[in-house]
Amino acid sequence: MTHDLFAALEPAASCLPICPGAVVLRDFVGPRSAAILTALEAIEAAAPFRHMVTPGGRQMSVAMTNCGHRGWGSDRRGYRYEPCDPVSGQPWPGMPGVFLELARAAADAAGFAAFVPDACLVNRYVPGTRLSLHQDRDERDFSAPIVSVSLGLPAVFQFGGPRRADRCVRIPLAHGDIVVWGGPARRHYHGVLPLADGVHPATGRTRLNLTMRKAG
Repeated sequence: MTHDLFAALEPAASCLPICPGAVVLRDFVGPRSAAILTALEAIEAAAPFRHMVTPGGRQMSVAMTNCGHRGWGSDRRGYRYEPCDPVSGQPWPGMPGVFLELARAAADAAGFAAFVPDACLVNRYVPGTRLSLHQDRDERDFSAPIVSVSLGLPAVFQFGGPRRADRCVRIPLAHGDIVVWGGPARRHYHGVLPLADGVHPATGRTRLNLTMRKAG
């Protein structure tokens, strides 16, 4: 079951609580978006986006890549973090400084001090793609929050509870918005509804999502 937060949003609001431990930071990226997109070009050149396969053999519709000390991956053997890109055999590209600075600032603003991510999963959406409800539970450190950065086309983010059947709220996300969740909300289910078609001046017909976390 879901319900919308559209009516609850104030245009001038910069921080919207979702539930204890989870907030939306409106337009928090600000002028850093250009530097982030430039850094993403270098990451993609070293570790191209790819459509991973679930343990059940289904290809994910969202294309993914990673940067940082570890990268998240999926294949028929399961979900896990690895220090090297399984495609190239090389270490994942390092975490850009602009990513680290933004993640720390967003976590601080959400009430999670001294956050130092060691992994960043980058998801690329095109119109029609979605991300099913899931928990981020492959990390070893659940005391650190997740910092999720939205760039490009708008999306509708779903945030639920610790059980898949718990009610979800639907949260519209625009270019530059950040969702942070941790503490009591750290293992809540979340996902993204199918992306609507459109064109964004910074990314074209694409949405990019950076999720920074402490994997080790």
